[in-house]
Amino acid sequence: MNKQLVVLLIIGFSANAQLIHKRKVSLLGSPFEITVVAKDTIQANQYEDQAIAEVKRIENLISDWIPTTPVSQINQAAGKKAVTVPLELIELIERSIKISKLTDGAFDISYASMDRIWKFDGSMKEMPSPEAIQQSVAKVGYQKIIIDKENLTVMLKDEGMKLGLGGIGQGYIADKIKALLQSNGCVAGLVNVSGDISTWGKQPNGEQWKVGIKNPMNKNKIFATFPLEDTAVETSGSYEKYVTFNGKRYSHIIDTRTGYPATGLISVSVFAKTTELADALATGVFVMGKDAGMNLVNQLPGISCIMVDEEGKVSTSKNIDLKKYQHE
Repeated sequence: MNKQLVVLLIIGFSANAQLIHKRKVSLLGSPFEITVVAKDTIQANQYEDQAIAEVKRIENLISDWIPTTPVSQINQAAGKKAVTVPLELIELIERSIKISKLTDGAFDISYASMDRIWKFDGSMKEMPSPEAIQQSVAKVGYQKIIIDKENLTVMLKDEGMKLGLGGIGQGYIADKIKALLQSNGCVAGLVNVSGDISTWGKQPNGEQWKVGIKNPMNKNKIFATFPLEDTAVETSGSYEKYVTFNGKRYSHIIDTRTGYPATGLISVSVFAKTTELADALATGVFVMGKDAGMNLVNQLPGISCIMVDEEGKVSTSKNIDLKKYQHE
């Protein structure tokens, strides 16, 4: 479910450019960037510190590699007992399950139980056996996540099941930072959690925030620039991590329903009102493939997307006029 970044932030400058403050750090094992509009450096530092503290708070709620988090406790008790967890986590899991249903299981937070039978570090010399692939998906299934909201418990039905919120968690973090900073008086900003981008307000010069989408076939070139106002965008891509067997390209984004890598697309960018939704849908749509994925997006109000297939052909949802944003 790892995602390759294909977004580039473009900030305009004006006489008031000193009001834009930016901080880059490494969090969650990935680049994290917070950009805020503030009256001075002191206020900007307060906003940035609040954002970083919120990342750490949520990491200690949803990480599956920190052994003490509620998600890790759910995983450790899989097939044995229900675990009491905060309401915030239950609601995030509930929304994840809704997206699983929407995408027919193409997005599934129980993917983490899959054995790592596909390796994309150059060490893989042959296809995994059909038996190994079948075994890898045996523990996957969002239908086997049992939630008791009244008693605030979550249980995984089968031993060996495991939740991993990597496909939605970064988007959730971006949304929570936006809500927190807005409630604390930050009138405009942009948060970039490893390519999950959320914006609010405008730049001091009155311009909207802008994001450039890189062409996966030529990563040094931006093929379209989009203005963002109170909007989020996320990109899933497989153009850097893949293997080729018998002339067929297999991406690092695995279809958890089959155990085989998703094929056909190399990049999917999803625009939505929340980063959480953009994040999960980008993965789900990538796995669904060009036709099924685009059909789904075209039915969802307020959602738009850009796809690039393995031949380099760009497709957009019906609510995007690419010519308006495309570079020559």
